[in-house]
Amino acid sequence: MTRLLSRRLLPLGFIFLASGVATAVVGPFLGLFLSTAVHANPFQVSVFLIVASLSGVAMSQVIGRISDRRPIRRMLLIAAALAGAAGSGLTSMIRDYWVLLALTVTATAFAGSFYPQSFAYARQVLASDDPGRAAMGISALRTVFSIAWVGGPPLAAILLDKTDFRYVYGTAAVLYLVAALIAVRWLPEIEAPASAPAEDGVRVRPPRAIYPIIGGFVLLTTTMVLGVQAMSLFVSTDLHGSVGDAGLILGLCAALEIPLMLGFGALSTRIPLRRLILAGTVCAVAYQVVAATAQSIGMLAAGQVLNALFIAATSGMGISYVQEMMPAHPGRVTTMFTNTFPLGNILAAPLFGIAQEHGYRLAYGMNLVLAVLGLILLLVAKPPAVPAAAPLAEMNADRD
Repeated sequence: MTRLLSRRLLPLGFIFLASGVATAVVGPFLGLFLSTAVHANPFQVSVFLIVASLSGVAMSQVIGRISDRRPIRRMLLIAAALAGAAGSGLTSMIRDYWVLLALTVTATAFAGSFYPQSFAYARQVLASDDPGRAAMGISALRTVFSIAWVGGPPLAAILLDKTDFRYVYGTAAVLYLVAALIAVRWLPEIEAPASAPAEDGVRVRPPRAIYPIIGGFVLLTTTMVLGVQAMSLFVSTDLHGSVGDAGLILGLCAALEIPLMLGFGALSTRIPLRRLILAGTVCAVAYQVVAATAQSIGMLAAGQVLNALFIAATSGMGISYVQEMMPAHPGRVTTMFTNTFPLGNILAAPLFGIAQEHGYRLAYGMNLVLAVLGLILLLVAKPPAVPAAAPLAEMNADRD
């Protein structure tokens, strides 16, 4: 394990850090960039954000399918990192709305596949060495990405305070190049896990249970997004606090997530992933109850323990949970899971609009409903005893 860690997982850790910071310096400020630097109107900003999410979902899904058919995952990682560098570099200079939109649906969408492909690569490496510890390794790498998001937004804020968006996007471009160089230098190519079915030209259908499970994760992700969007306004208007109080609460949750992800990773070697995820989802329901009924900032801050448990369990373990359902197709199934994040962003947008109209406490009331529905979907959908790897024709025959 030590030799494997030094040869593959350690470079992967640096790749996750570089790519994570690259996305974290631009992601939270995209709306601000479009409004102030590009001078897009509110309608154009909304269209841009929705198109960016949908194009990323579509591109990642296509690449996820291709990546499982041939031993090209390393090359896809390099290509996605270079696409990210090109997209960020050009965005640092271009201020035409339509050109930027074209970049978003091409280069930036391609770069979005870097995240799921990195986890798919890690899964193959870990499964080939010690399958029982694969979930722990995935959770550790997910923690690195969380660390990147702790440092990325403050770095972007400093750059914006001292310079402008040219340097923010320029920094992202450099970090993507660093990720590409690490992949070129230290990541070896690995075999295609689904090479045999691909060669026979036979489609493989995911198990039925995966669709409600992914649906449950979409609902849970929506609660994360909506909760963050509403936090500063909820604290300032309903709890009579300050924006600084909201920042401290969000920072507390992020700080708690990191050790909890590592802890859940260690527990995954002894406790089934489904139990850990269901426990985390119960924490999500409990947190939304606390948030929706909070009468003080202290009560909301205390609830962040539940929120961090929820995020650490579902975000850290969720990837491994769905990967185990289709072990021969890590690229495809990992992409299905990571696409829950942009889909959650899209669903959260109209709900945030409703909260703006009727009060920000309502955001957490709606989150409570979504969390309960997500828990129900995860409860009723049980993964198959035998991982899905059978050809579609065989599966259809079994049903008949």
